This record gives sequence, structure tokens and C-alpha cells, in this order.
Amino acid sequence: EQGSHHFMGMKNPSIISKINNFNPDAILVYGWAYYSHLKVLRHFKGKIPIWFRGDSHLLDSKPLWKKLARKALLTWVYSYIDKAFYVGKANKDYFEEFGLKENQLVFAPHAVDNERFSEDRNDEVDLFRQNLKIGIGEIVILFAGKLERKKNPELLLQAFLGLKMDMVHLLFVGNGELEESLKGAVESFDYAQDDTNSEKDSSIKNRIHFMDFQNQSYMPIVYQACDLFCLPSRGPNETWGLAVNEAMAAGKAILISDKVGCGEDLANESNGFIFNGFDSVSLQKCLRKVLNSDLNLMGQSSKQIISNWDFKHQVSAFIKTLYAS
Repeated sequence: EQGSHHFMGMKNPSIISKINNFNPDAILVYGWAYYSHLKVLRHFKGKIPIWFRGDSHLLDSKPLWKKLARKALLTWVYSYIDKAFYVGKANKDYFEEFGLKENQLVFAPHAVDNERFSEDRNDEVDLFRQNLKIGIGEIVILFAGKLERKKNPELLLQAFLGLKMDMVHLLFVGNGELEESLKGAVESFDYAQDDTNSEKDSSIKNRIHFMDFQNQSYMPIVYQACDLFCLPSRGPNETWGLAVNEAMAAGKAILISDKVGCGEDLANESNGFIFNGFDSVSLQKCLRKVLNSDLNLMGQSSKQIISNWDFKHQVSAFIKTLYAS
């Protein structure tokens, strides 16, 4: 069966001859876990410079035997690579763990089309918020992604339900296996569990919103309609988190779990925080901290930080390396 979901899903019998006919100055391979990709790495080693790009990291905890097996396998795989273009600090640590030296590592930032997400969509944003009955001055926390265990939307819902803050909305955009359980948790929440807050919290159900998966062409409006973007992933195998780039390009504050690869590069106290991906109390503390801060100022900081994480800087790294070789 062909497809990107398993090792033998990409098997191209003519790939070696096609590359030879093209006669490249270097070969850039994205990922190794496919038959054809690994075949290219092994065949052209020592003949044409092999460049590699991926966004894996070491943030997930694994049992010792898996760590040892992974170390042996990946040290062997990456022995066929001349240069690796790392996307951020956690990714660089990963490559170093599996044998690549400093002179083999080149920074090429992970990027999205920043201009597309920052383009003024104010009229559409106003309509979007009106349709969700979000008032002027009210705050929107956004989760955008698959509603699955790896992305951990349940942690965000749990932290939000414990906030007990008026004027704050939570918006889930996406579909997945956890959709019904999340909606059920909202419906069954004991709104009167604290008599002193029961009247205040009776409206919380109206401040939690669910939307289906949205086309990428519409996502700039979704990001711009929110005030804070949260990616609470627990993993395993959550890589960089490009949705964070998108939210920052839209000028939004961010909260990222410590299992997301971009955290160390993109989150600092000027634009957001990193929290424990398995601890709702940790997330709730960060939520309170951000919600009591100047969200506009934090959003401006996000936009400034992400301005250097763009396609121009990424491609520049490739070109400079090509001319230096």
C-alpha cells in the first residue's frame, strides 16, 4: 500500500537514476523513515553532498531499552548525512545526540507564510466574533488542531473550567476522537459546585465554543479573532508545532507545553510561557499570568520574534551552505 504512513509506502524504483540524470550539487532529504529516502542517503553518500532536514527532538520520555535501540539506529542513519538543517534548539540537541558535529549543523528556521497570517482581516474577524457572541473586550483562548490524545485538549479544558474568570472564552477548532468526550465534559460540568461562584459560572457553557476543522485559507481569521493561542500537547511525537508560528504571525500571545519542539525558541516571558504538558495546575497558573497581562503587548512581541522565522531566512541558509561547499 502506497502512502506516507509506513516505511514501504514510498518506494520509487527509478529514484537513483532520476537523481543521477538531474546531476545536482547537493541532495536535500526530508526525513529518513521511508524506503526511498533511506535508499538515497545510502547510495549517494560520498558521491554527492547529502543534506537532511527534520524536526524531531528528545522531549518525549522513553524507556531505557527504547532509548538504546533508537540511539543505535539513528546514529547509523545519520552517519550518511553531510549536513543537517536544524529547525530550532531542541532539534539541534537531537541531531547532536545521534552523532552529528557542530560543523555539520546549520540553522534554517521552521517557517510559515507570515504575511498571510498577519494580513489585515479585521472586518471578517469582527463578524467571526459576533457569530460566536463574543463581546467587545472579551478574551478568546484558542486551541486549533486535531482533538486527539497527543494534542491534549482535555488539559486545556480542565484548566479553563477551573479559572472562574468572567469575560474569557475558550474556542476549540478541529475534529477528532476526543470531540464527543470534550463536549460531554462541558455539558456535565457541575456549574454550582462552588455556591459562591455558581451564578458567575452558570454562563461558562456559553463561553466554550466548538468549530469543525477549518480550511487553511480561513485560519488567519481564526487566529486573528483570538487573543491567546494554547498548544497543550503531551505527545509522544509532537514535533515543532507550526500552529504556534501561525498564531505568532497573527500577533497573538502563546502558551506551549514542554513537549512541543518550538517552546525554547519561540516562547519567552514577553510573549508567553511554557507549562508542564501533564499538569493542569501548571497550565492554569500560566493562563492566569497571561490573562492578567497586556495581551496586545504580548502579541506585538510574538510578531516581532516570529519575523525572523520566515521562508527568506530558511532558504538563505540553504543557499549559503551551497555556495560554501
